[in-house]
Amino acid sequence: MRIILKNLLRRKTRTVLTVLGICVGVTAIIALGALADGFKAGYGSMVSGSKADLVLSQPDAMDVSYSAVDETVGAELEAMPEVEAASGMLEGLTQAEGEPLFIVFGYSADSFMLDRFRIKEGVGLYEHVPRGLRGTPALLGSVAAEVMDKQVGDTLRVTTTTYRIVGIYETGDAFEDSAALLRLEDAQELQGKNRQVSLFYIRLKEPNLRARLEERIIRQWQDLKLSGTTEFADKLSMQAILQALVWVIGGLAIVIGGVGMLNAQLMAVFERTREIGVLRAMGWSRRRVLGMILGESVLVCLAGGVLGILAGWLLLLALSQVTVLMGTRTGNIGFGMIAQAMLVVLVMGLVGGLYPSWRASRLPPVEALRYEGGSSKVRRLPVGGMAVQSLWQRSTRSLLTLGAIALTVGAILALEAVVRGFVASFTDMATGTQADIMVRQADVADVTLSSIDERVVDSISAMPEVRTAAGVAFTGLILPDSGVMFVVQGYAPNEFAIQRFHIVGGQMLTGNRQILLGELMADTLKRGVGDVVELSGMRFRVVGIYESNVGWEQMGGVTTLRDAQNFIGRPRKASMIGVKLEDPAHAQALVERINNEYPGVYAALTTDFAEEMPDIQSSNAMLDGISLMAIAAGGLTVLNTMMMAVFERTREIGVLRALGWRRRAVLRMILRESALLGLLGGLAGIVLSFVLIELMQMNVSLGSWVDPAWSWDIFARAILLSLLLGAAGGLYPAYRATRLQPVEALRYE
Repeated sequence: MRIILKNLLRRKTRTVLTVLGICVGVTAIIALGALADGFKAGYGSMVSGSKADLVLSQPDAMDVSYSAVDETVGAELEAMPEVEAASGMLEGLTQAEGEPLFIVFGYSADSFMLDRFRIKEGVGLYEHVPRGLRGTPALLGSVAAEVMDKQVGDTLRVTTTTYRIVGIYETGDAFEDSAALLRLEDAQELQGKNRQVSLFYIRLKEPNLRARLEERIIRQWQDLKLSGTTEFADKLSMQAILQALVWVIGGLAIVIGGVGMLNAQLMAVFERTREIGVLRAMGWSRRRVLGMILGESVLVCLAGGVLGILAGWLLLLALSQVTVLMGTRTGNIGFGMIAQAMLVVLVMGLVGGLYPSWRASRLPPVEALRYEGGSSKVRRLPVGGMAVQSLWQRSTRSLLTLGAIALTVGAILALEAVVRGFVASFTDMATGTQADIMVRQADVADVTLSSIDERVVDSISAMPEVRTAAGVAFTGLILPDSGVMFVVQGYAPNEFAIQRFHIVGGQMLTGNRQILLGELMADTLKRGVGDVVELSGMRFRVVGIYESNVGWEQMGGVTTLRDAQNFIGRPRKASMIGVKLEDPAHAQALVERINNEYPGVYAALTTDFAEEMPDIQSSNAMLDGISLMAIAAGGLTVLNTMMMAVFERTREIGVLRALGWRRRAVLRMILRESALLGLLGGLAGIVLSFVLIELMQMNVSLGSWVDPAWSWDIFARAILLSLLLGAAGGLYPAYRATRLQPVEALRYE
């Protein structure tokens, strides 16, 4: 162990850079994993802390916020002989003052769930409100109150509605304590779910009565699902999506950091060839040499893991001061997550160090003692200047660094193309309706949660500039057997907007409980005209098959507007409004008028609507975060490589300086090499992005959503990014090379 530590400390710069590269990946895993685990633990704590035995909800919903159950079910549940009590709960994902994702809960006055909300300050939600606190009452969680700097008596703006904070509550769970609590009727009005709840918590009179109650519920409500509390929390689709996101983003950073670590260890073996020869001549066995090099790589990875855990903790600490997103807290970092992260870096250390250690152990002592540095046989390309020849002489190092840059650029390029593709497809969907203006709910967290009263549709239709206005309702669910997302869209059969669907089999919708299936979805479900499709317990007869140039529409279905509204629990509410004008030249003026006269909605030109959607803005923010992380990891790898190049070529640089090269010339030489490395890595990254897109499209659950949009500026930015990676990574090494004194450099061994 002592010799391993000594070897690492002798090359402090390389060791530190390698540790930092691995640290970036672990930080991503810890921070994102804590968010995902906080989300899961929050629901688990909420369900288990309710002291309920069962949960009744809409099946196959992606999240509690998307579930819809008729409020009248509660009275029928409580009348059943097996049930001691039933409590409805409505959850909504909204926006609030500076918080893009804010959760609101709604409970009735007689709900046994209210017992878990301990009032720290003020009064309870249904208690007598003190004089002077006028307005719609709300309780704010202690975490949200601290982050948002709110006190009893302050106002809280959620979307376009303002509430009066009458109390601060605490449950002990950061997820719930980062939310707000409303009266059930107020929450229903806020979310446009009149007489709807997300689920019912059920307490049984005796635990052994579950089977009997389940049989009764299946007979009475075939469109609902009864689950145990633990089973319900574990099967939420959103948790799986978040967990997958953690490993995609964290895995990318880990792989880039791993390439840097492999590069560093290979260079360590190359430059210590004579040292290894001496050790072998002194009697060291191959196994002992292998253990020494492998131990160094494992120790470097473990150090990066420990530093990454600390950095992840600090990042969560900083985030917890500015946002309440998913109950962001350092307490979400559990032992299991730390063990998982350390296991990943341990495996990476073993895998990344295996080849360098094996190579070191195979060095013959005599040949190793003769080694003078560099290559025994100079390999020159027939073309190319000094920068090209230098990279070619160190082909292994160059290829590994190219790989790190290609991964960085390729991943960012592929993700940006996918996001742009979704914007383009949504724009195609909107323009396909021939609408000039699109309208959604203002300040909504997700367009699928948008809710606009149909009276607004009628009011806009009555404007003199408007030829017609059509409401559209849509949502998504996860099919239980395949795990594929099914997009449900609802249109009025006689409106202009539905005419954009090209029917290739059967006929257009004529009434309720009918559905049109996209071609791909029809193939996936093996359903044709006349067959029945069951979605979350609701049965629809397939009357037609349509084709669309929008990929994700092919993996969904179209129902009547009324059926879609009932399906998502928003009767007489539309997710969006398509507005067709008498004269499209008046579109911009009408957009401004709608936004001024209807403060609860947001209107935009059809061509701009998709880019201004909150979903797309959130995706762009996520893409920016991934880009920063990948650039950090890739930049450290380039920096490490160029630093090693300078160390290895110290004598060469000394010779050049002695021959009269100015510092500026040396600086240009190193920067030229790093820029060329970046450019080649960028070109490889462009190729890799197409490969990544193909792999995503091969995935059954992702393929229909991946429809990339390529344009020249994406590729231009990719090349610019790769050049910046190369230049940034080579800047300090180039500066260091210029500071080398010729005499000292010539003495370097």
